[in-house]
Amino acid sequence: MRITKVYTKTGDKGKTRLAGGQPVWKDALRVEAYGTVDELSAVIGVVRAQLLKEQKDTRLAQVECELRWMQNKLFDLGGLLATKPGQSFPNMPSIDAADVTRLEGLIDSWQMDLQPLKEFILPGGGTTASMLHLARTLCRRAERRCVSLLRKEQVDPASIVFLNRLSDTLFVLARWVAHALGEPELLWERTRPT
Repeated sequence: MRITKVYTKTGDKGKTRLAGGQPVWKDALRVEAYGTVDELSAVIGVVRAQLLKEQKDTRLAQVECELRWMQNKLFDLGGLLATKPGQSFPNMPSIDAADVTRLEGLIDSWQMDLQPLKEFILPGGGTTASMLHLARTLCRRAERRCVSLLRKEQVDPASIVFLNRLSDTLFVLARWVAHALGEPELLWERTRPT
């Protein structure tokens, strides 16, 4: 794909086009779903930039590579969501069980370094971990948008499973990064009745 002009003025009246050229309103469920996936990818990009600044743990370079893979898969997912159900194109990307298995492997690997949780944790644990928690919440929103779309139109169920597992992955990664950088995790302090 080659983009020669950034602005086209075709969206000035509130509509955009899906991958096959079909016009849709910019607030359509499908556009909302792939737009939220794009937001998530952008936040992961910020996390990657932050990780590249960290030199405390060489394992962080591998984490950055995994986050780049996640961004690529999110672009694949965005492309799938931006395509009208029933249409396909040459070299169309996919999300499949192998992608979910890879996420599960990452969760299992990172969790080996962590203590089991005895209480909910507050999002935090330093700048990078906090941004990963933000990415996790955006991932959950993307999942909710895809579920809303699924209730109205066709969506590949693998996309929902991928987003569900990705949010789990981002949660464990936030904890792992806080641990690797020596940042504290803050536990939720329940308000006790007086």
